[in-house]
Parts: sequence; structure tokens; C-alpha cells
Amino acid sequence: MSDEIEKHTPAEPGPLSQYMGDIPPSPEWFTRAIATGYDTRFVRVNGARIHYQSWSSPKKPGLLLVHGNGAHSHWYDFIAPYFAQHYNVVAMTFSGMGESDWRDTYDMETFAEEQIAVCEATGMFDHAIKPTIVAHSFGGFVTILTGAKYGDRLTGTVIVDSPVNPPERDISTRPRQARGNRVYPDLNTALGRFRLAPVQPCDNHYIMDYIARWSLKQVDNERGKGWAWRFDPDIWQRFEFGKPASTLLKETACRIALFRGEESELMPDEVKDYMEQILDRKVPFVSIPHARHHVLLDQPLAFIAALRALLADWDHSEPNRTISI
Repeated sequence: MSDEIEKHTPAEPGPLSQYMGDIPPSPEWFTRAIATGYDTRFVRVNGARIHYQSWSSPKKPGLLLVHGNGAHSHWYDFIAPYFAQHYNVVAMTFSGMGESDWRDTYDMETFAEEQIAVCEATGMFDHAIKPTIVAHSFGGFVTILTGAKYGDRLTGTVIVDSPVNPPERDISTRPRQARGNRVYPDLNTALGRFRLAPVQPCDNHYIMDYIARWSLKQVDNERGKGWAWRFDPDIWQRFEFGKPASTLLKETACRIALFRGEESELMPDEVKDYMEQILDRKVPFVSIPHARHHVLLDQPLAFIAALRALLADWDHSEPNRTISI
């Protein structure tokens, strides 16, 4: 698992600092996508309001888009519109992150319940075709649990760069503690401290800038007046993980596909091979060229094209065929 957002000290400015608060130039496709209208709503789950955005209609099959650690639903603002013609496409935000409420404690079971609650609130279970969940990074680990526990209610799950490591791969799977309590005096300073974690280059600064702006909120509290990150900085101090992801992966009760960034440091070939082995090599495993861990940011159009192709195949084929791209 990995942090999607990390706060840095003034000695460690992020790549957006060069723009001095200005919005980086963006291509026309991106500008058009983020201008697409959506509805913003909340559903209450175990006492917390869970934020979600909807781009289309319950009359279409459900497609739930899920973010990674420290992120939020707006990571899909430039992805979701490309699916709205054919799907009831919704992006959600886990508790403790984005515009959703914080909790006293967190656990994987509750996050899975939040996914199911959003599906219910948006009418996805009322359609003749069961919904599909697409989830990146930490969200993929939650979705592996959801696929094991609630798979009979789903068409399938698409897990994007969420590494289930083989036992011999000595890498911690727990997210790092994020230091998000600092209050920045102005938006420009805060944007200059934004970068991706795990650290990786990303040429699409216009996407990073868009995400960073949605990751911040204005505050006026005992820590100061200015701008702060939206996520709960203490979330991983009060978290229960539950069953190992490798066990849950074997228990998946619906179709499943695995995506990775072909250059992701978290998903090298040995991790890919191990995950395929767990699933008896009977699921699609798609590598997105020239993408690292943050696939949606690195190669958004390639990701959209690959996901469209996968969903079209699932709509016209039987499960348990072996495909690796």
C-alpha cells in the first residue's frame, strides 16, 4: 500500500512549486473532461457521511471508481466522463479522506461497507446487471475484501496497482503515516508542498495540480489559519487491517482483473507472477505502458482505453479465460 499524498517541509518543495500558484497548461481533452457536470451527494455509513459523485443514471449498469490512500473521488473527474455514456458511473471517497467524515477508528471491513453503501445509494443493485468496482492502490486492497465478502453482488472488480507481495518479498504493506496537521499560510505554499508518494516523476503536472487543489481545504483553528490537507493524518494509528490480501484474493467471489503500471516499482514481474499464481492464471492482467504506480496520472488515456476494452470483453464473454497483456 502507499500514500497518495504526503506533506513536505519547505526544504522539500514539490513539482508544482515552479508554477507559483498558477494552473499548469492542460490539453483540450482534460479541460473538457473536468468541465463535465456531476452530482455530489453523501450516504451515511456507521455514523460517518461518505462523499460520492455521480455522472450518469441508475438506468445504466453500475461502475464504481475508488481512489487510493489519502486521495479522494476527484482523482476520477477526468476519467469518469469517458464511461458515463454506457454506465452509471460513480466515484466515492473513503472516510477519513477528501470530503468524507473522519472516524475515531478505521478498518477494512468498514471501508468495504462504504463501497457497498454507495452502490446501494446510487441504485446499482437495482439494475439487472450487477455493478463493477475499479480501484487504485489502497482502494484495491479494500476492493479485494469487497470482492471476497460481497462478490455475489458484483459483476467484477478491477484492481489497479495494488501489490499482493509474495512471502519472500520483504516490503512493508502498511501505509506510511502522513503528516497532515500543518497549516500553510496560503494556497500557493500548500500547492508547492504537494507531491506523490511513493515518490515518482509525473510529467502531467496539470493533473497533479488539479488533484492537489481538491486535496486542500481552508481552516481556521488552534493550529492556525490557512490551508491544510483534507485527509485524517492519524488514520493509520487507529486502523485494523484484518485478513491478509493474499487470502482474500483467493476468496474472490466474482470476476476480477488486475492492472498495473508497467514501470511501477510496487508491481514488478515477481509480484505480477505471484498474484497470477494465486488466481490460477485465469484472470486478465493488463500492464499499462510508460505508467508507474499512479497509473491514472501517468497514462490516463491509455488507462481509459484499457478499461473500456476490458469492460466490453466482460460484457460479451464468459469468465475464466486466460488473458495477459
